[in-house]
Amino acid sequence: MFPIPVSIITGFLGAGKTTLLNRLLKDPSLTDAAVIVNEFGDVAIDHLLVEQASDGIIELADGCLCCTVRGELVDTLADLVDRLQSGRIKRLSRVIIETTGLADPVPVLQSIMAHPVLMQAFRLDGVITLVDAVNGTDTLNEHVEAVKQVAVADRIVVTKQSLQRDGAAREELEMRLRHLNPNAAIIDADAVPAAASKLLECGLYDPVTKTADVRRWLGEAADADIAHHDHHHGEHDLCEDDHHHHHDHRMNSFSLVHEGPVPYSAIATFLDLLQSTHGEKLLRMKGIVELTEDPSRPLVLHGVQKLMHPPARLNQWPDGPRGTRLVLIGMDLPDSYVRRLFSAITNQLSVDTPDLSAVADNPLAIAGFKQ
Repeated sequence: MFPIPVSIITGFLGAGKTTLLNRLLKDPSLTDAAVIVNEFGDVAIDHLLVEQASDGIIELADGCLCCTVRGELVDTLADLVDRLQSGRIKRLSRVIIETTGLADPVPVLQSIMAHPVLMQAFRLDGVITLVDAVNGTDTLNEHVEAVKQVAVADRIVVTKQSLQRDGAAREELEMRLRHLNPNAAIIDADAVPAAASKLLECGLYDPVTKTADVRRWLGEAADADIAHHDHHHGEHDLCEDDHHHHHDHRMNSFSLVHEGPVPYSAIATFLDLLQSTHGEKLLRMKGIVELTEDPSRPLVLHGVQKLMHPPARLNQWPDGPRGTRLVLIGMDLPDSYVRRLFSAITNQLSVDTPDLSAVADNPLAIAGFKQ
């Protein structure tokens, strides 16, 4: 039963979130899902409402639940868990959260990953961000929230493509989305498959094979970086010609790679220092680590700003290279500092007795670098 996958659908005002949600709700696989929206009056769910189960919870015609966010999202999620445990809900296969158009998605991610009870009951499966092909460029120019929505996405769905007749504008928008988030798949809304699972299931585990799909989870661009075996590649900052997009240059996405196993203490020190010095700038991080203590079972990491989801261990390595692979998405995150911190800690592994205490006490003393 637990943990229950959570999918977040976000996107700026008018991007078509509710339209997509109505399409997804026609899939029988979502019969036992719960949909969390901000206010019922703000959306037009196409289903016949069957029963008002309680304040803030309604049952749709196919058995799917629809909830409003009453105050804090945490309260709504906790109420779902309570209903499931008390038998008032027979089964809950997935939770879909539709954010407001103006929402910064990072606090939504934090709500799932920070609460000690919720992180046992739920797991973040993925973030799906919708972008309007007609107004997307202007929206990205004017609203930093829209930029962050794109940056943290696992999949980007571009809507209203048929209404954008300017081919050059469509191409420019796609290039910009790839700059902001090189690891997310970009999908035409008209090509979204009828099966909701094909869009929503973008987490680490493949529910069909019951195995981890690290390549998909980290993203194809990160996998390409890893193939070059060089963590100095994979930086996706915008070039000088794109600096007129004043929000874009604040975003960056890059990969860190270390060949071979690392001690748990080393990776823990790196994460502690990164989060203590620049945690508020780290929008999202995914990673897989080969540990010296047990190289046969990889460690999986997932973090949002200063919060880390409890590390998980896979039973075995999936297909592909081993080693440590981290994908970081930041806003105003100094990538040179992060790279040098990572190099300083992993380079100590070459000496016989690495002393990480000095690193923990004073990260700025490592190799004489500055933030």
